[in-house]
Amino acid sequence: MSPEPDDSAAILAQAAEWLATGSRVALASVIATWGSAPRPVGSLMAVTTDGAMAGSVSGGCIEGAVALEAVKVVEEGEPRILSFGISNDMAWEVGLACGGKLDVYLEPLA
Repeated sequence: MSPEPDDSAAILAQAAEWLATGSRVALASVIATWGSAPRPVGSLMAVTTDGAMAGSVSGGCIEGAVALEAVKVVEEGEPRILSFGISNDMAWEVGLACGGKLDVYLEPLA
């Protein structure tokens, strides 16, 4: 069972467990938000290269994109910042109440 999205200690413990069993893991951290964002700064998500995830940095398609980038980060061994956002005008066009942006720091774990 995956830890609750806001349980940082459990997410880090899950990442450590995956590492101990030989999985390759990346850690994603929300480092900035503007406007509407489903998860606050400091939210964590651990991702293995075989697709297991614990925690949450946003939801929906953003987490899928973070998981895909996690594999690249682990393979390349270099952290990166990912930026996601939607303008207020675009949000209204797709039926959302408001736009928002978030930055996620993604790093490989040793």
